[in-house]
Amino acid sequence: MFASDPLELFGSLGTISIIVLLILLVFSVFSWGVILYKWRTFRLMKAEERQFLRAYQEKEALSEKELYLLRHVAAELPHSPSGSVLVDVLNRVGHVAEHNTGGVAVAARKTKSGPDRQYLEKVVHYLIQQQIAQQEIYLPFLATTGNITPFIGLLGTVVGVINAFQQIGIEGTASIASVAPGLSEALLATAAGLFAAIPAVIGYNYYLAQIRKIIFGVEAFSIEFLNALHAPVLDGKRG
Repeated sequence: MFASDPLELFGSLGTISIIVLLILLVFSVFSWGVILYKWRTFRLMKAEERQFLRAYQEKEALSEKELYLLRHVAAELPHSPSGSVLVDVLNRVGHVAEHNTGGVAVAARKTKSGPDRQYLEKVVHYLIQQQIAQQEIYLPFLATTGNITPFIGLLGTVVGVINAFQQIGIEGTASIASVAPGLSEALLATAAGLFAAIPAVIGYNYYLAQIRKIIFGVEAFSIEFLNALHAPVLDGKRG
């Protein structure tokens, strides 16, 4: 007799179907964990990025003291991509060093002449690629889940259909009572595969779009920052 209760239906499943469902459950749990983790991470990243850009836009000119203050702000906002780029650029070019004058921390240049603009652009390009790699952490798992879980569910579907035909052969009749359990087993595996795949695909595509948007903003900031850094600070005090 066909089991209509979900628990009875699960108890009537074969070994292979149970293994398939457990695998899909593991993929689904981990993919939802990644989705929630990335949602929290991107939310924090956007909040700190807005704070840093607001602090940057309040500076009228990138003097040495303003650079030090911006570096301090960026250090307190570690999840801001633009702030991380600013800190890493200043660290690599050795442009700002702290010293005390009358108890007040200010910034001083370590070198008399600034680095070449092409070098700065290469540094920024490398830093942006690094930001992309950091923001894409765990996204390949979502892509993998979206790609393979429908096929794992399809495996359970095939097994359920095979069981249905075996039951028909045993009973010698193709009645609904003999076919329904195997077909239910097959459809359950299909549904479980889709349940695991659909959120993973949606999350993957959504976060990829978010990364593109964030990186576009970082690139725009980097262009403006390099222009401001190279012109008034690096060139303006040469001689």
